[in-house]
Amino acid sequence: MDTKTTVTMTAEEMAEFEAFKAAQAAAKAKEERKQNLATYNKMIDEQVETTIPELEDISEQLATVKATIFGNFKTLLDMKSDVMKMTKDGQRSHTFTSSDGKKKIELGCYNIDNYKDTVQDGIDMIKAYISGLAKDAETQNLVEMVLKLLSKDQKGNLKASRVLQLRALAERSGDPQFQEGVEIIMDAYDPIPSKQFVRAWVKGDQGEWLSIPLSITDAKCADAGEPPALHELKGIEVKLKR
Repeated sequence: MDTKTTVTMTAEEMAEFEAFKAAQAAAKAKEERKQNLATYNKMIDEQVETTIPELEDISEQLATVKATIFGNFKTLLDMKSDVMKMTKDGQRSHTFTSSDGKKKIELGCYNIDNYKDTVQDGIDMIKAYISGLAKDAETQNLVEMVLKLLSKDQKGNLKASRVLQLRALAERSGDPQFQEGVEIIMDAYDPIPSKQFVRAWVKGDQGEWLSIPLSITDAKCADAGEPPALHELKGIEVKLKR
């Protein structure tokens, strides 16, 4: 049977004892946090080591399917060029819809804007044209607009969409020098093919097109909430290899 002992302390001794107990509790809590953190980090390592190979496998499967799809549709793309009398390089995306109108697939390729060195000749010609225009508020606005459209991105290229706007301005101006400068720029356009893409849709019950998720980000989870077992996957991006 436990026995209790009564100890008589002064106020100073009691304060020292309470401080000792508080220090012991703090040290114990610190050690527990340290152990919990070590356990947490270990669980992260285990989940990452398990998940990454699975994602790499999914990525490889998607890359294989992607290559197969483009290979299977190559004949159709060649036939489309012949039947529709279209040049292969004139179109960057192609859509194929089933005869019943319930399924469709789009194949394409993203491009990075790029220009040959001669683009600078066109830019200089246009700048020479607009340099003598800034005579009043109206022409000054035109000059600022043209200079903005001629501004380059961080990679030193013009945006193709801005060149199209330039062409519209040149046609409205009727000035041969302005128009020639834009033509030189457009002739210098030499886009670099980037990532190929595949998109697919099926018709829903209400006749709406429903996109088929083809990335891990768009894929639906089993329930509406965030699956606890996958909460460590936040921020992981799967990239398809070409």
